[in-house]
Amino acid sequence: MSAFDDGGSERPRARRSSRFAEAPEGTVRPGSVPQDAIQRVIRVPPEFAGTRLDVFVKLQLRNTSRTRARAIINNSAYSPDGNPLRHNSRVQANQHVILWRPRFEEESEDTPLAILYEDEWLLVVDKPPFVAVHPTARYYHSTLIKRLEIQRPNEFLSLVHRLDRETSGLVLVAKTRPAERAFKRLLEDRSVQAMVVAENATYLQMRQSERLAFAKRARTALPVRKTYLALTWGTPPEGTIDTPLEVDSDNPLRVKMKLAPKGTGLEARTDVIVLETRGRYSLVACDLHTGRQHQIRVHLASLGCPVVGDKLYGPNERLLARAADKELTVEDLLLLELPRHALHAHRYEMPHPFTEQPLSVSSPLAADLQSFFDAALDDFDPRVSAPLRVHD
Repeated sequence: MSAFDDGGSERPRARRSSRFAEAPEGTVRPGSVPQDAIQRVIRVPPEFAGTRLDVFVKLQLRNTSRTRARAIINNSAYSPDGNPLRHNSRVQANQHVILWRPRFEEESEDTPLAILYEDEWLLVVDKPPFVAVHPTARYYHSTLIKRLEIQRPNEFLSLVHRLDRETSGLVLVAKTRPAERAFKRLLEDRSVQAMVVAENATYLQMRQSERLAFAKRARTALPVRKTYLALTWGTPPEGTIDTPLEVDSDNPLRVKMKLAPKGTGLEARTDVIVLETRGRYSLVACDLHTGRQHQIRVHLASLGCPVVGDKLYGPNERLLARAADKELTVEDLLLLELPRHALHAHRYEMPHPFTEQPLSVSSPLAADLQSFFDAALDDFDPRVSAPLRVHD
C-alpha cells in the first residue's frame, strides 16, 4: 500500500520525474508576490494530462504530502499570465505551473567546522547533524560547502562524497581537481568491484568490452573501509547483510529504497557488529563494502531493527513528508524519540592515492547521540546488558 491515498478517483500514479523548465516568455509576476520570491516552473509532461493539480504537484515536489501540496497551490501557484491556479483544476499537457515561493529563512551558523585531518590534497570535516552538504532550494548559505568557503576563501573545495542532512560525521573534501578525481575514483572502484564479484544483472547485460573494463577496475580496486555508528531500536543479528537495493517505485516520496531480488538492483553489502545493548536500544557499527543510498538504514530496517529517529524506514514513512512540511506533532516526536536519524559516519580507512600511505581518520559518536544512549542507562538492568565492545 502506498504512503498516501490519492482518493482512488485519479489516474494511475506516474513514476516519471518532473520536468522543471524556464519560465515562458512574458511570464507575469503577480502583484501580491514579493520581489525576492523564488520562482519555480514545472512543465506538465503529456502523460500527466488530466491529473488534478494537487496530485500533480505532490508527485513533483519531493517529500510533500497532498495536504501540503494543496496549501502550496493555494498560496503560490499561478499561470504564466499571473492568474492564481486552483488545487482541483486539471492540468494540460505542456502547461506551465509557476510556483512563487518566499525565500527560506536559513538559520545562520558562524561556528567554524571542525577539521579532523588536512594535507595538501584533502580535508576531512566533522559534519554536525542538520547541515546539508551542498546547496539546495531550501538550504544555501548554511550548507557545509558554503560554510567551508567562508572559512577558507579562495581555495578549491569539492565534496568527494555526500551525507544526508541529518547524518553527522566524516565528510571528505578535495582541495585540488586531481585530488577530487583520485578520491572519487577510489570510492567508485569499490562499488564496481562489488558489482563484478556479484555478477549481477546490470553487469552481465553490459557489452563484453564494458565488462572487461569493469573487471580490470575491480582487480585493481584498493581497499576502502567505511564505518558508521548507528543507534537502533532492538538488537540486530551480527553478520553480513548481502542484499541488493533498488528504488521503491511504489512509494510516492520518490526517495525511498527497498531490498531487491538477488542478481538485480544495486549491489549492497553491510557488516553489522553490535557494540553495546542497553534495554531496547543498541549501538551498532556498520562497515560498508558498498555505498548505496540509504544502505545502512534499509539493511537495518530489514532486520527489524531500524535506526532510532528514522522518519522513512522507521515506525511510519509518512513522518518524512510531515517533517519536510514542518508538521510533525508531539506524538510524532515521541514516536521517533530523536529529531533526526541516529546515524554517524565514524571512520574512514584507505590508502592515500598520492602518498600511498595508509590514511585513517575517525570522529567520535556525535554528542546528541551519545547523550541519548547515555540516558538509556537509566532504563536498563546492567546485569542483563551486553558488555561494551571496542570496534577496531
